[in-house]
Amino acid sequence: MSTLRALARAQAVAAGRAQPVAVVRHLHLSDRPLVLVPLTLAGEANAPLAALVGSAPDEARLLVVPQPRNRDQRFAFAAELAGVLLPYLDSFRQVTEAVAVDRGRDVRYRCVDAPQLLVPNPAGVTFLRLFGRSTRFRRVDGDYPVHPSVPLLGRWLTFFAERAEQPGSAALLPLTEALTLHWATGQSAVEDLHLPAVLGWIDPPPGRTGAEAAARAEDPALCPPAGPATDPEFDNHRLAPAVEAYAAAGDDPAARTSAYDELAGLLREQLAPTWELMWRGVGLLRGLPPGARVAGRWAGDRDAFTAHAEHVDAGGGPQPRRDGAVAAALRLQRLERALTGWAVQRAYDDPLVMAEHRLAGEAFVGEVTLADPARVDDSGKRPVLRPRIQVVTAEPVPMPVGATLWSPARPGQKAKVVFVTPGGDGKTEVVLELSGGMGRGLSAPAGSVPEVGERICLTSLSDAFLPGGAFPAPEETPWTHGGPPEHHEE
Repeated sequence: MSTLRALARAQAVAAGRAQPVAVVRHLHLSDRPLVLVPLTLAGEANAPLAALVGSAPDEARLLVVPQPRNRDQRFAFAAELAGVLLPYLDSFRQVTEAVAVDRGRDVRYRCVDAPQLLVPNPAGVTFLRLFGRSTRFRRVDGDYPVHPSVPLLGRWLTFFAERAEQPGSAALLPLTEALTLHWATGQSAVEDLHLPAVLGWIDPPPGRTGAEAAARAEDPALCPPAGPATDPEFDNHRLAPAVEAYAAAGDDPAARTSAYDELAGLLREQLAPTWELMWRGVGLLRGLPPGARVAGRWAGDRDAFTAHAEHVDAGGGPQPRRDGAVAAALRLQRLERALTGWAVQRAYDDPLVMAEHRLAGEAFVGEVTLADPARVDDSGKRPVLRPRIQVVTAEPVPMPVGATLWSPARPGQKAKVVFVTPGGDGKTEVVLELSGGMGRGLSAPAGSVPEVGERICLTSLSDAFLPGGAFPAPEETPWTHGGPPEHHEE
């Protein structure tokens, strides 16, 4: 936890309300997200019990598994969920756009928009990941066949679960993480996994503090858990009798219908409060303006969605149970690069996030006191434009001479530290030489060089492209890493 976030948590306790730790929204929010609130049966491995799913507050569809231990009913639930999810996904594949590649020499096509799934908490992401793994390899013929949509559902759920691992991706969002990315509550990180408590701190009811609202949210009788786990008291005293009544109905259609309706009403009662909280949280996030680099990250999600859709259409196989050595190394590198880029982009978009890096000595803010925008360096083979500026700051400047800095206001421009001169009044003078972001001529366009009196932020964080590493082809995996991966027929 950073110093500023710890301070914000303390201020939230003192003020009785969550404190903002961002001035912009760092995640894309779809105009039509698919909200999914799952419940699982206690004591069973990822056994679905029920789910509320829909893409609008008044379009909640309840899916119920009357006997969660019954294999056929589980996959009937999967087929029902596929009947909701797959048409939703297909609705985003109708319109595509051309994207220039290879420096404009070629084009590729991607969907102009992509689906977005919202779940209450990280445990909901885990449920979808495990449910996808349990369904994507199922057969539609032979022994124990399933509906043809079930393995396709599993492949898409696995796709979304893998995108959730990508820092900055918004394809599958746990709402608790999205909210606590932008607000600091006065409770622990573990308590922040409980959606009603988080919203109690961010938007407490009139006349109550965040702590009081969060304490009320801990009472399952007043505020049911946000899933996928259920409350033990509810399981023992209400759910178990309802499930037993359905089983006791046997083949009596009237009794079975009555027992099913009672069970469905009971589960809807448990899910409805979380459904309302989900859309309330979405509304709070919509109140924040999106960051400048959010659209670029969402374009990456659209690329991934388009690529997976094309893979499925081409008859490609499901995701493997385990990655080979090369695939695992590539995935790890991709996630590490995404994590680095995610941290830098958030800092560039948001002065509150950049403030954390200023405290860590990775950035400083100062005022331009001198500027020479017409300076030309003719010491090389040809003259090049190299303006210099002097920045005076009251903050520590741990960057050494020769270090390269960047400014979020001009991300395409490098600033090389030429001199660092501490002053007697606690201020530091920093002389910087600029390159890039000024065209190819020997005169700087207006606005490309900071002017005297301008207050700028300079940081060692770079938003520049990070080249990938070199890895062998999968079939060339060395024996030290298990050799070439085996191909299994599914």
